[in-house]
Amino acid sequence: MYSHMMVGSNDLDRSKTFYDAIFTAIGGKEGFFDPKGRLIYVNNGGLFLVTRPIDGEPATPGNGCTVGFAMSPEQADAWHKAGTENGGTAIEDPPGVREGNGMKMYLAYLRDPDGNKLCALNRMDA
Repeated sequence: MYSHMMVGSNDLDRSKTFYDAIFTAIGGKEGFFDPKGRLIYVNNGGLFLVTRPIDGEPATPGNGCTVGFAMSPEQADAWHKAGTENGGTAIEDPPGVREGNGMKMYLAYLRDPDGNKLCALNRMDA
């Protein structure tokens, strides 16, 4: 069902530094700019894009929105470290295991340099 996710940015070069760092930390590839100036990351048939808003207004993070990426706990730690070292902000609890409602998950949360909320997630056996 997943096709793509797009977030807005006011500084695409700063975003490229941040997203290149978090995605290469988990074995992904650096992003590239398409002819429309959008920053694109491709993995397993899905796309993650970063763009300036087409309405010309400043980019703002979506209130209540979170972009989640599936990965191993080890990748989540590397992802989180790369993010905080490249302009991201650690938010919520430190990376680790959370349990509740019969679920056990490894989670790590960041905000990108524009304030978009990101999550690294690994569903573990309860």
